[in-house]
Amino acid sequence: MPKPILYHVPVCPFSQRLEILLALKGMRDTVEFHVVDITKPRDPALLAKTPGNTALPVLELEDGRILNESLIILRYFDERFAENTIARTDPYERAVERLFISREGAFGNNGYRFVMNRDREKTGALRHALLADYQWLNDMLMQHNPGGTFLFDRFGLAECVYTSLMMRFWFLDYYESFELPQTKGFARVARWRAACLAHPAAQQVTPEEIVKLYYDYAVGAGNGALLPGRSRSSFVFDPDWPGRPMPPKDKYDRIASDAELGLV
Repeated sequence: MPKPILYHVPVCPFSQRLEILLALKGMRDTVEFHVVDITKPRDPALLAKTPGNTALPVLELEDGRILNESLIILRYFDERFAENTIARTDPYERAVERLFISREGAFGNNGYRFVMNRDREKTGALRHALLADYQWLNDMLMQHNPGGTFLFDRFGLAECVYTSLMMRFWFLDYYESFELPQTKGFARVARWRAACLAHPAAQQVTPEEIVKLYYDYAVGAGNGALLPGRSRSSFVFDPDWPGRPMPPKDKYDRIASDAELGLV
């Protein structure tokens, strides 16, 4: 029987949040996953499905209709496969959940800007911007569930959205020695973050995988772009990431070679 087809990049946070949702619902097998190699020119057939839009993931329904934007697809999956709804059903809680999710774009952008920065003089401001996002999340968690773990009583839609981004921020732990301050003002969000990262439905990627594949982001090149002096992207599928060495951390001083990264 035909299934919806999700065109995606497995290591992408916007794809992983969909996998987390389907795992929570126990329904990953209801969707057919097609992996896209972003280091190669995009398949014209896929481009034809989304004229003028190269962003992934893309969902193709059984009748050929197309949906894109991960938050839209996330809600579509939750509503279509309604046997185990992940979003809040109470109208007030749903509104709070949506407000919480409303900052995910800025949160993700601040983390990616931080890792892609190569100007040491900007590091402090970028760290401050990301910490301000975490502070806002901490305040929201304290307001709505101060003694709990998640935003509400369980890992929900808000956690699906943010967990994949916080997993990508493992690259900040590695390349920028980023840590949440061990202070009262961040204690609640630190508890939430730890529980999100450890949740059984969110184990599609590992810190080692993120650090290795996202090396090129750390030296300023994203989405499979090639850097000067390099012939291969850190996002290539072959050689696979487990066989590669850990990348160098000195992102501000130089760009590692293909050989140093284990890409040849």
